[in-house]
Amino acid sequence: MTNNSNKTNVPEAKEALNKFKMEVATELGIPLTDGYNGNLTSAQNGSVGGYMVKKMIEAQEKKMAGK
Repeated sequence: MTNNSNKTNVPEAKEALNKFKMEVATELGIPLTDGYNGNLTSAQNGSVGGYMVKKMIEAQEKKMAGK
């Protein structure tokens, strides 16, 4: 039984988030695919998510600073 708690809070953003995730993975040199990624390590998968959060926070900070 799989317990997937990765739910998009704004369903309309799901496609954009998936595209962003693939762009980040490419930037980091991680061979992420649309399907199953069990061949990747936890560190690889975690680095994609962590870098996504870092970039989103940076974008929000710039927005808040009026840049």
